[in-house]
Amino acid sequence: MPAYDAFLLVSFGGPEGPDDVMPFLENVTRGRNVPRARLLEVAEHYQAFGGISPINEQCRQLIADLSLPLPVYWGNRNWTPYLTDAVRAMAQAGVRRALAFVTSAYRSYSSCRQYLEDIERARAAAGPDAPVIDKIGRFYDNPGFIGAFAENVVAALATLPADLRDGAHLVFTAHSIPVAMAEVAGPGGHRYVTELTNASRLINERTGAQHPWSLAYSSRSGPPSQPWLEPDIGDHLADLAKSGVRAVVVVPAGFVSDHMEVRHDLDVEAAAVADSLGLAFARAATPGVRLAPMIAELVRAHLDGAAPEPCPAGCCLAESAWASGRGGETP
Repeated sequence: MPAYDAFLLVSFGGPEGPDDVMPFLENVTRGRNVPRARLLEVAEHYQAFGGISPINEQCRQLIADLSLPLPVYWGNRNWTPYLTDAVRAMAQAGVRRALAFVTSAYRSYSSCRQYLEDIERARAAAGPDAPVIDKIGRFYDNPGFIGAFAENVVAALATLPADLRDGAHLVFTAHSIPVAMAEVAGPGGHRYVTELTNASRLINERTGAQHPWSLAYSSRSGPPSQPWLEPDIGDHLADLAKSGVRAVVVVPAGFVSDHMEVRHDLDVEAAAVADSLGLAFARAATPGVRLAPMIAELVRAHLDGAAPEPCPAGCCLAESAWASGRGGETP
């Protein structure tokens, strides 16, 4: 096992003020020919929260709570601090090999392979002194991840009316992706859905209550002609209400930290749908800073040579091939 001399937190990034919103969205959608009108529509979601995404502050809190025997760097895909700048700073500091934790737990093009590509582009920009960077592998089924979500589910259940808690339905949610991305051919096809399903089952089991549960999706984008993973969270809530369900806890199991897709698509839109249907509604918190002990444990295991191999260089190559054939579309 190679020796590591730095830790790198890699995340999506988000705007931190009203003036950041449109430049951030342009970064996210660059090369995808997204209509300006759509960007302005999404920008309104951010502006309703002061133009601030919660994800950067959650990354800061996570870093503050990490207890690691390594210097810590942080770089984002789409906003400051940028990944390229972080890798360049590592190179200038003489870092030779770093261990990276990406704030995305599941495997698909946008949640795994694209981050590997981001890291390699940042290394190329940093020049010949850029460090080797190994990405910590999957952690969606890690007890620390599952346990944090389970505790948050229990806390959310406690906010429901007492007479509705025991029969509450857990709706696990994740960012929808194109069906073609989820169904890539070759080994590991369908693994995004499979991993989400397994995580949802594990979280439910960990709560100890064994509530009825299901998996739905939010935040789809892209042209209406392109199939994306379903059911949509709003449609699914309507179906549950028709079946007699009276209370739901929405569990954003696909998200490590809050994004605007959580704050707007779930806390605003899904909550409004539930209210219109007469459903009691609660949303479980994402793990966020509570993952610090799990991350520290993973890092120590890699330093001690006791961890599984890092995410392999060829991870999610089939998904990468899909993306290159579709113009690099991502959720």
